[in-house]
Amino acid sequence: MEFHLLDRGRIHADLNFALDAEVAAVYSDQSPALQYGEFAVWNLLIDHPDATVLWDTGSHPEAADGHWPAPLYEAFAHVDAAERDLETALGEVGYDIGDVDVVVQSHLHLDHAGGLYHFEGTDVPVYVHRRELEHAYLSAKTAGGGDAYLAADFDRDLNWQLVSDERQLLPGIDLLHLPGHTPGLLGAEIDREEKRLLIAGDEAFLAENYEEGRSMGSSLVYDSRAWERSRRKLKERERRTDATVLYGHDPEQFERLHGQL
Repeated sequence: MEFHLLDRGRIHADLNFALDAEVAAVYSDQSPALQYGEFAVWNLLIDHPDATVLWDTGSHPEAADGHWPAPLYEAFAHVDAAERDLETALGEVGYDIGDVDVVVQSHLHLDHAGGLYHFEGTDVPVYVHRRELEHAYLSAKTAGGGDAYLAADFDRDLNWQLVSDERQLLPGIDLLHLPGHTPGLLGAEIDREEKRLLIAGDEAFLAENYEEGRSMGSSLVYDSRAWERSRRKLKERERRTDATVLYGHDPEQFERLHGQL
């Protein structure tokens, strides 16, 4: 297998979203300065002997031009979504949309599912957990659920392949159910010759979430108990296999691994 970590740009947001109460008022400092930073957005292309797999499809290129609702864009500004669109990122590693045989959607938040329109009306299978698809429609179509789902991203003619239990996607690639951030978050365990890879994705926005057990902000955690169980599951697999764990939006890890997976 060959791996290409695709650079889909940066989201600008308050650090408190990723690290709960990272900046908080205290008696001696009742007006602390907020920390506003950048978070990496990536997709992963896996060139497997049996199929070319795209992990997530990233933000819609028109995120800044009205595709994302203004309040969401204000909170999570993907400032270079148009510049770092999926076609550009694939082209930088020598691929194009037509080379993709399989898509895996870790979940259907707007910064992960915005490129699904490329596969509308095709027979390319799009794998997603059943609970995630149900929750996405509930969220986008009713007053229930979460805020980060856009029907325009996923309510399309797609070749959905629903995942209900943990399963093998292809030889050497096992899909993992990691509920917490969302009900149907998918990760993966990938058996590589050099070093096993665990895709944690948005189970951990940053290294501190995974390594120190620091919770993300409440708006980014659907179920805190499930989140901790999923973290322990990954920790146990990492302990047994000495795997590299790939986080969801950690800019330092992205820069370290980009071009080296």
